[in-house]
Amino acid sequence: MKSTASNAFSTRSSEWMGDMTVWLRENAGDNGDRLARLRRQLHLARQRELTPRQRQFLERYFDDGLTMREIAEEAGVDPSTVSRTLHRAKERLRRALQYAL
Repeated sequence: MKSTASNAFSTRSSEWMGDMTVWLRENAGDNGDRLARLRRQLHLARQRELTPRQRQFLERYFDDGLTMREIAEEAGVDPSTVSRTLHRAKERLRRALQYAL
C-alpha cells in the first residue's frame, strides 16, 4: 500500500514540477533590456570607479584571459597582489552596480 501512495505522490510531484516549468518558461519574460542596461553600467563603472591598475588587471584577466600568474609576471608583482587588486576591483564594481537595475 505504501508503494502505491508513494507512486501517486511521485506522479503528482513530477506533474506539478512539469506544470511549474511550463509556467516559469511562459512567464519568464525577456531580460534583454535589463542585461543591456547592466552592460552599459558595467562599462561606465569600469571607467569611473576603478583605478588604472585595477582596470588594467581586470582587462587582462577577464577580457584577455590571462592567468593571475601571467599578469603578475607581466606587471612585475607578486600573484597575490594581482589577486587582491582583482578582488578590490570586483568589490568596487559590485558596490557601484548594486542599485543600477
